[in-house]
Amino acid sequence: MSNEQDPFVQFKAMQREAWDGFGANEGFTTLPAAALVNFASVAPGERVLDVGCGTGVVAVTAARRGAQAFGLDLTPRLLERAKENARVARVEVDFREGDAEKLPFEDGSFDVVLSQLGHIFAPRPDVATAELLRVLKPRGRVAFTVWPPEHETGRLFMLLGKYMPQPPAGAPVPAPPVAWGIPDTIRTRLGESVADLRFKRGFMIAPALSPEHVAAQLEATFGPLQKLVAGLAAHPEKLATLRSEMLSLIKDGFVADANEMRQHFLMACAVKR
Repeated sequence: MSNEQDPFVQFKAMQREAWDGFGANEGFTTLPAAALVNFASVAPGERVLDVGCGTGVVAVTAARRGAQAFGLDLTPRLLERAKENARVARVEVDFREGDAEKLPFEDGSFDVVLSQLGHIFAPRPDVATAELLRVLKPRGRVAFTVWPPEHETGRLFMLLGKYMPQPPAGAPVPAPPVAWGIPDTIRTRLGESVADLRFKRGFMIAPALSPEHVAAQLEATFGPLQKLVAGLAAHPEKLATLRSEMLSLIKDGFVADANEMRQHFLMACAVKR
């Protein structure tokens, strides 16, 4: 699909920029990366693709298990960090800049396709799903981590959606990322192309001194929130309300006697027919 045919070219360009600073959150994504690799039963010698790889925590983990790992992401700065992570870990990973809706690989190239909170931001779930399955071998495994809408992070995305400016009339509207966190939605999107679909829940742990520290960290590193805050600078009352609502959400997931923020996630894994 050419850029002229893709109605989300501008949206993807904004995403590429928005996620530029996400590398600061690498620490709390590292443990769940191992959980996803384990859940998918990645084995030595398998060809594994990490879609929306960010700083490469999943791809590097798979490579350390002996897999032939590849990683793909829209954001160059995150890929730079991913390459450094692979260098430090002394593993080989083929990292490439690219789009989850147009994977630069041949049909049936991989034994396992993974995505930790990456493919969910592709604006068209049907296109992204078709691509994940296209590059997967028959009987290969697809596995991913998503945010359930009923928990803190999923609720945060829905809160931000309330404050986002409406797209111009006639402009394409991207699908909400948290819809991927509903098991029935996953079943529908994967459809009859897969078998043996299974789920597992867990939570990420981010150390923090207070809910206010979590909020400050989010504003400093979470691209969509950064852009939203900047856009509301001319509307201080609305911005104050957003911050108040966000802090209330954060408090629901903050464990005060442990100095940790818990972010619940859902993993799904299936076998391509």
